[in-house]
Amino acid sequence: MPELPEVEALGAYLRERAVGREVERLEVASLSALKTYDPPPSAVAGRTLVDAARHGKFLDVVFDGDLHLVVHLARAGWLHYRESFASKLPLKPGKGPIALRLRLADGSGFDLTEAGTQKSLAAHLVPDPALVPGVSRLGPDALAVDLPAFAERIRGRRGQVKGVLTDQQVLAGVGNAYSDEILHAAKLSPFAITDRLRDDQVAALYEATQRVLTDAVSRSVGQRAAELKGEKRAGLAVHARAGLPCPVCGTTIRSVSFADSSLQYCPGCQTGGKPLADRRLSRLVR
Repeated sequence: MPELPEVEALGAYLRERAVGREVERLEVASLSALKTYDPPPSAVAGRTLVDAARHGKFLDVVFDGDLHLVVHLARAGWLHYRESFASKLPLKPGKGPIALRLRLADGSGFDLTEAGTQKSLAAHLVPDPALVPGVSRLGPDALAVDLPAFAERIRGRRGQVKGVLTDQQVLAGVGNAYSDEILHAAKLSPFAITDRLRDDQVAALYEATQRVLTDAVSRSVGQRAAELKGEKRAGLAVHARAGLPCPVCGTTIRSVSFADSSLQYCPGCQTGGKPLADRRLSRLVR
């Protein structure tokens, strides 16, 4: 799933290539992807793309006249920029990977695609991003809070730190992959309970959040959209690396699986050498 660094990089990519260009049309291939109907997709035709912003993990493509295409790429969504399209014919609704296509008047543009059978990509065409339910519920951006505000929000939502860190109403932008990386850098168990964290542990978590996300943004911004996924994988220390040695201590990285997701961690760095039970409620010391 694209998280804060990748969405930030996609926004920068669009700002570099598409800002100032006139829109020819917005085509909808997956009717379930576009969650709004007023204004209609035809409303973007003839407008100028003026910005590409980010709200947590939401990408906001901004057109003149206060119109926004706000996109959540979900687990398997992505943006593919095209200098030109193979065909000028409009997309036909179907079962392919393309959900929406934005054509610019100069022949370039981008596709929003989603792999797999579970279609969760969501696009909203709105006059104000705050009208998108997911945006209106967002907490402060993970890179925009200071330590006192961070501590208040983390401790204010009691639960396992992995789940609280990825709760978009607590902090916006952190997902499954970077939460694993942050907790590894902070040397914290993903099952640690937030309101039991010592001051030094909260400070380490804050520092790790800022460092991991800032480093990921710096590595991602400037990359071509097609290269961002590979760049993300190359920078991961524990996420999706179960069975491999930890790059810090050499301990074998382990995984905990849930119904529709999993987490990875290093027992040597994070849990005193003890493996976590592979179920949501662990009996290990937190």
